[in-house]
Amino acid sequence: MRYAHEVGKVRAAESALMARLPDGALMQRAAAGLASVCARLLPAVYGSRVVLLVGGGDNGGDALYAGARLARRGARVHAFQAGSKIHEGGLDALRAAGGRLLAAGEEGEIAGADLIIDGLTGIGGTGGLRDPHARYAALASASAALVVACDVPSGVDASTGRVEGAAVQADVTVTFGTHKPGLLIDPGASHCGVVELVDIGLGPDLPDPDVVAPRPADVQPPEPGPESDKYRRGVVGILAGGDEFTGAAVLCTGGAVHGGAGMVRFASVAHPVELVRHRWPEAVTTVIEPGPHGAKVLERIGRVQAWVVGPGLGTDAAAESLLEAVLTTDLPALVDADGLTVLSRRRDLLSRAAPTVLTPHAGELSRLISADRADIEAARLEHVRRAAAELSATVLLKGSTTLVAEADRPVRANPTGTPRLATAGTGDVLSGLIGALLAGGLPALDAATAGAYIHGLAARLAAAPTPGGESPISAYDVIDALPAAFRSI
Repeated sequence: MRYAHEVGKVRAAESALMARLPDGALMQRAAAGLASVCARLLPAVYGSRVVLLVGGGDNGGDALYAGARLARRGARVHAFQAGSKIHEGGLDALRAAGGRLLAAGEEGEIAGADLIIDGLTGIGGTGGLRDPHARYAALASASAALVVACDVPSGVDASTGRVEGAAVQADVTVTFGTHKPGLLIDPGASHCGVVELVDIGLGPDLPDPDVVAPRPADVQPPEPGPESDKYRRGVVGILAGGDEFTGAAVLCTGGAVHGGAGMVRFASVAHPVELVRHRWPEAVTTVIEPGPHGAKVLERIGRVQAWVVGPGLGTDAAAESLLEAVLTTDLPALVDADGLTVLSRRRDLLSRAAPTVLTPHAGELSRLISADRADIEAARLEHVRRAAAELSATVLLKGSTTLVAEADRPVRANPTGTPRLATAGTGDVLSGLIGALLAGGLPALDAATAGAYIHGLAARLAAAPTPGGESPISAYDVIDALPAAFRSI
């Protein structure tokens, strides 16, 4: 896992470490790491043109000391001061190494740089950048130079990933001691480029992380053993689709079939059952009659280890009765799409002991927790935490960065995926995939995390980047790429 800590925890850890170190030693560690990464990025340090954009905080000091190290290796280093203050020790070191502080009016040096170090603001920066910081951020982002952000791109909220107005668009972000949540969560993550973590010794003073991002080794789907059979591998039951929305039934079932389930039991009214039988003959199907049902309807479908309910199901009384039947069982259940709409008026159904996974996008979550959709999209981390606590469920909030939350646990930020996933039906595939992982025995948080990771990876494989960029994909393409995604982890 990549671990991320919010700003207050980072500050406390820095203070505890600085109390044990000589004055200025921590900044020198950060500057040394920053200079080392910059030196690797340059074809040659000697003779290169490096520009420092420097604010009045510690990140400005880090940039100045790093610039001094590069200047001593033969780089031509120029600095621009944003605001009225500057780190005097760092400026003295830069000048002693042959670097210069340039005045307003000499910004043409920025356009001609080989590498720009963004030290305008630090991890404590919140809200939009104002001039002259915003102007320098725009000049850096528009240049052809490699842009290296110091700890976090200026204009990105380090704790949340929020971006309000101008922000630096970095090619590389060198962060110190630990990741910050804003480096893992969009829109901030999209401003970071490649993130390089420099160890400055904070580890022993850091508490539990606030956000984690899985790596391939952290994604462990259930593996069949020599004695496995279809029942031991997990049977997932799916209640999805109707006469109006038949595609959701087929796609959700496909996600489960290719998601490692030992068996998929699918139930719906006659027409979607017919389509599922035709496309997925592996699935065991049951036709249920239209209209409301009692809890015994599940007995006709057969024994399962987990349920998926909601995709294309509708929101009428019949759909509500099926959702109620599932959520009154003692089995893990995933609720998606129309099921979430029903839950927004029947939140009492969430009062259950068994694990429950909810997979909303921002609009669906807005109905579940009575929050404005725009507010959710602007503060995804805050709202997914609130939802997990308020709904007593594992909440997977879909979006440019998919977040998975459980109460009193670090939020998990999914690092895979592509904008090409923004197409109809891919969420249905995800529901079936996570349902298969739940049926295979994974805890809810791990099933949702692994499902999001594999689903995003499959989408990348399906989009198959070419010199011209990624190609469009369909939900079926994601299903077809799931086996390759499993193999790759």
